[in-house]
Amino acid sequence: MAIRHSNNPCSSLLLCFVVLLLLVSSCSGNSNVGVRCMESERQQLLDFKEGLMDPFGRLSSWVGLDCCKWQGVRCKNRTGHVTMLNLQNYHLGGIIKPSLLHLKHLTHLNLAENFFGGTQIPKFLGLLNNLRYLDLYSSGYGGEIPPHLGNLSHLQVLNLSGNFGLRAESLVWLSGLSSLESLDLGRVDLYDVRGSWLKAVNMLPSLVRLYLDSCQLKSLDLTLPSLNLTSLEVLDLFDNPIKSPLPHWFSNLTNLQVLDLRSNNFYGSIPFWIGSLCKLRILRLNSNRLHGGIMGVLDRFSACQNNSLEILYLGGNYLVGSLPQSLGALRNLQELDLNTNFFWGSIPASIGNLSSLELLELSDNNFNGTIPESFGRLAKLSTVSLVSNQMEGVLTETHLSNLTRLDSFRLTTYHNKSLVFNLKHDWVPPFRLTTLVLINCLIGPSFPVWLLVQTNLSYVIVSNAGISDIVEEEWFARLFSSCWFVDLSNNSITAKLPPRIYSEMLEKVDLSRNNFVGQIPLWETNATQLYLQRNSFSGSIPENIGELMPRLKTFFVSRNQISGRLPSSICKIMGLKFLSVSHNRLSGQLPDCWNKLRRLKVVDASNNSLSGEIPSSLTSLCHLILLMLGDNNLHGDIPFPPNSCRQVPLLNILQLRSNLLGGNIPEEICRLSNMRSLDLSNNHLIGSIPKCLHNFTALKYGNRSLDYEELFDLQDGTINEQTMLVGTKGRELEYSRTLLEVKNIDLSENNLIGEFPKGICRLAFLDTLNLSTNYLSGSIPDNIGDMRWLESLDLSVNKFSGPIPSSLSSLTLLNHLKLSYNNLSGRIPTGYQLQTLNDSSNYQGNPLLCGVPLLTRCPGDINSPPTPSSLGGSKDKLWLYLSIAMGYIVGFWGVCGTLVMKESWRQAYFRYVDELKEKLLLWIALTIARSRRMIEKGNN
Repeated sequence: MAIRHSNNPCSSLLLCFVVLLLLVSSCSGNSNVGVRCMESERQQLLDFKEGLMDPFGRLSSWVGLDCCKWQGVRCKNRTGHVTMLNLQNYHLGGIIKPSLLHLKHLTHLNLAENFFGGTQIPKFLGLLNNLRYLDLYSSGYGGEIPPHLGNLSHLQVLNLSGNFGLRAESLVWLSGLSSLESLDLGRVDLYDVRGSWLKAVNMLPSLVRLYLDSCQLKSLDLTLPSLNLTSLEVLDLFDNPIKSPLPHWFSNLTNLQVLDLRSNNFYGSIPFWIGSLCKLRILRLNSNRLHGGIMGVLDRFSACQNNSLEILYLGGNYLVGSLPQSLGALRNLQELDLNTNFFWGSIPASIGNLSSLELLELSDNNFNGTIPESFGRLAKLSTVSLVSNQMEGVLTETHLSNLTRLDSFRLTTYHNKSLVFNLKHDWVPPFRLTTLVLINCLIGPSFPVWLLVQTNLSYVIVSNAGISDIVEEEWFARLFSSCWFVDLSNNSITAKLPPRIYSEMLEKVDLSRNNFVGQIPLWETNATQLYLQRNSFSGSIPENIGELMPRLKTFFVSRNQISGRLPSSICKIMGLKFLSVSHNRLSGQLPDCWNKLRRLKVVDASNNSLSGEIPSSLTSLCHLILLMLGDNNLHGDIPFPPNSCRQVPLLNILQLRSNLLGGNIPEEICRLSNMRSLDLSNNHLIGSIPKCLHNFTALKYGNRSLDYEELFDLQDGTINEQTMLVGTKGRELEYSRTLLEVKNIDLSENNLIGEFPKGICRLAFLDTLNLSTNYLSGSIPDNIGDMRWLESLDLSVNKFSGPIPSSLSSLTLLNHLKLSYNNLSGRIPTGYQLQTLNDSSNYQGNPLLCGVPLLTRCPGDINSPPTPSSLGGSKDKLWLYLSIAMGYIVGFWGVCGTLVMKESWRQAYFRYVDELKEKLLLWIALTIARSRRMIEKGNN
């Protein structure tokens, strides 16, 4: 039987009675003792059966003379007439034949959870005059609801929900169902009905339960003065795009027990009168656009003499304020969900009065206070989530000792370790958790016993908890055997893992940023994510890693002490996306089998001792986004990027710096239009710079070719670990979280010749360009000023000649400039930004340059070489300071003069203005005196 079980309990005695009868009829085929069915009705049932497809033979019992013994059939005891037909979940198909019309005494028809192929609901069902119960839930019907159903004047229960292809253009036919008590049209398309649906259901005075979830309703009729649905106990409008304030006529529904308005667009504040619905047991307003506080609503609920509220869901709104003490008056409350709002302050001490509370969800708010000790009185509490708040204070045994049913506990803070677990080291709690999440809470330095004794854990995160203890490997063996998610990252745990770990459940392990030592275990798991970076693991990566972990997608072991070769079996992990083995001691050649890893996005093997050539199979990966092989001993040519990709290669970051690579920079590199960071520095490259680098459209137009989520899964914290050294602003900077913001080209320290390609100047969004320490010649392009986002430019130690382009002074973001040791000539351009880069070392080694900040005077200069402290002649200096003074005078009289001229203010401000005039004249005199002294000092 298809009735709502999920959240709305059966409150109708009729429905409960029907359920009981149907269970009896389906479990006991011979319940009609001494009575045989009518022969005519038996024949009609057989005719009805002929139209059905019965793939599982569920109607195989329909044989013999007594149809009252057939499965799913129920007859009236005295007369033998068929009264019920319950074929729920029989997996039937085919068609419903009108033979049912001859079952004149049929009152209950249940065809739920079958599949009738998207056909229309048979119109003849509207002729079953005695029908009181019709359930077609999830039966595969489609098309328009036949209005003939409106003829069933005795119908008390109608369930058409779960038929995704079903729709209605009008609900006028509902007016004929005068006896209807329960109407379920969930997931029926009522878009065309628009706002008229409310008037239609308002014509059903006996209605007790109304389910219209996921019906594409968009509006409510706010003009209705009141509702006739005074008997309504359940109203479910979940998951509709209704855009409206909460209408006042809801307050007429004084018998309402369940109100579900989740996932709509209701806006405005929550009206106080909702708290006056004292019979309300379930209130769900989450995932809307409601704002304001909840104090008034909770005060109203608490004022109810026998408030019945058991479930209160207000999450996913814009609600603000602190939680009132009146919350503690909701003594029947079992579930409280206020997540993803803007609540602040402490959790009120009155929460300890909620003795029935089982779920407390307060995550993603701004709670910045303490957790009261009364929290420990919530003996029935099973699930607690305080994730993503700013909680502070101290938790002791008092908070936790009585929570015997606690199963899931989640607590994270933004403030680093502002919440402290002050528990006795050997304290053993009364609960055994399956889920534990503690992030940025201070638990250490020792590894607490209360955590060691948790033997039922399946999901555990204890990250950045200040633990710096030694842990036995046996505990990890137990943990990995029972969990599917383990994250102990960002501690200082010292341990040696078991040599072999076997688990079918394990999916993610994050032990990063600790002090784990020893060999990497042989992980025989189905894990998809393994983070072991920033530890002290040694030894080699298991040779058969491809066979041990075939489902691995993320493998991070960077910044350890791992040696040996990168095993070729890694290419057997067909779903691998992220590989980082950087900052280790790997040696030997890279395997040449990368073309098998079609999903690979990230390869970072930088800062090792790898040798040999870069395999061409590595650059054949069309989905590769980041390739970092810098700081190794790789030699040979740079492999050409692929030309066989159906789409433009996605490579964003290519870092091959500090190797032994030779040959030319391949012209094919210009096909990488998504390139944002190219670092080929400190190699032995020869030839000229490709003139086609302006094809890097991501640097040309500033379009973001990918988001963080495309490169890394943020919830795994991967973006925090992936780093890259970039030579910029005169030093090497390490980027991690801002990795995708790096926009640089570094070709420095090679043997490149030829000219500065003018096309590079079209890369307007490039922020770092380093071509230093090469043999480049010719002039610096005049259009270099087009690189308007450039912050760092290094062209030093080359053979550039000619003047420095004046457009360089238009680069307003430039904060690092190196043009030293070239053959540049002429006057150094001046300009606002260049004046801040007045270090003469930026230009030294160019004997033909002159002007500020060098001491060399340019031809035509009359006076001695200008100094950085002078911006022009003495007259210009004097006029500068005088103009400043005049500006203040004008500004002063523009405001204060108005005040003086107003008659009503003159007397009040007369003395004040005189004082201001004296101070202003004194300031002008001092300013002129200072300017004269500065001019005299500059001339000397």
